[in-house]
Amino acid sequence: MKEKLAQLKEKALSQIMTSEGLDRLNDIRVAFLGKKGELTDMLKSLKDVAPEERPAVGQMVNEARAAIEAKLEERRQAFERKLREEKMVAETIDVTLPAKKPMLGHRHPNTIALEEVERIFVGMGYEVVEGPEVEYDYYNFEALNIPKNHPARDEQDTFYVTDNIVLRTQTSSVQAHVMEQGKLPIRIIAPGRVFRSDEVDATHSPSFHQIEGLVIDKHITFADLKGTLAEFAKELFGEETKVKFRPHHFPFTEPSAEVDVSCFKCGGKGCRFCKGSGWIEILGCGMVHPDVLKMSGIDPEQYTGFAFGVGLERIALLKYEIDDMRLLYENDVRFLKQF
Repeated sequence: MKEKLAQLKEKALSQIMTSEGLDRLNDIRVAFLGKKGELTDMLKSLKDVAPEERPAVGQMVNEARAAIEAKLEERRQAFERKLREEKMVAETIDVTLPAKKPMLGHRHPNTIALEEVERIFVGMGYEVVEGPEVEYDYYNFEALNIPKNHPARDEQDTFYVTDNIVLRTQTSSVQAHVMEQGKLPIRIIAPGRVFRSDEVDATHSPSFHQIEGLVIDKHITFADLKGTLAEFAKELFGEETKVKFRPHHFPFTEPSAEVDVSCFKCGGKGCRFCKGSGWIEILGCGMVHPDVLKMSGIDPEQYTGFAFGVGLERIALLKYEIDDMRLLYENDVRFLKQF
């Protein structure tokens, strides 16, 4: 029994010293010290030893176990130390090397154009407000003087969620929300996404952005509207820019107008960009209809106002001379990097 213990101890220590990794070391531990290990089996055979020799043999078993466990721990620490050293060598950073330049993104052309428009109007004392994209039919149409069965509803190509809820077709719905609050005077712009059932082409999309402007106060006239938009055009397209108003019709404004700006590419002489006319259409506007004021609880005898709406993509296309609206949404990095 004593000879077997000595041989077993020597065998275990030899295998531990020649092991080549933590996994192999764990296999050796199980083979000798596990529930079915060789040393455990030998401990079970103590019952066959003469009673007077059991204490001495039991002590030898314990000494063998202690020796094997000590050598296993020593070898484990040696492996872990080696792995740690290798990891530190692999992860060494040479601080003298130049740093990797991070790839930075930048603002989308729409975002650049929107921030420019907001800068101009905030500088004039306007507040930037937002409204819901999923809107009640009342705010999208009826509060804007577009009752049910009105022909203008057909022109909008509306996405209906239910009979009473739509995806807003214009940011003009925000003005109804703001006017309802009754806090006068009002001087706001409301940028946001709008939706219309349009086919996708170079100038149309079922989802695009508008910027609605609204001013309500006492003694507001069409001259205030013209002066505001003239200043906006000069700030956006250059000091030499002129504006031209053409009569138009919108249900929620009266009188209404379409606004053109002199071509900033050719100075109004006529070029490919303005199709030879010297003018470029940019937005629609007008004086807020008295019925719209009444529906929002504002007395049209005391207050007047003007509103205007401009397409954000329209501004981006003009300002950066982009021919196809679809380029703004294809996420081609080669295109976006140009801005």
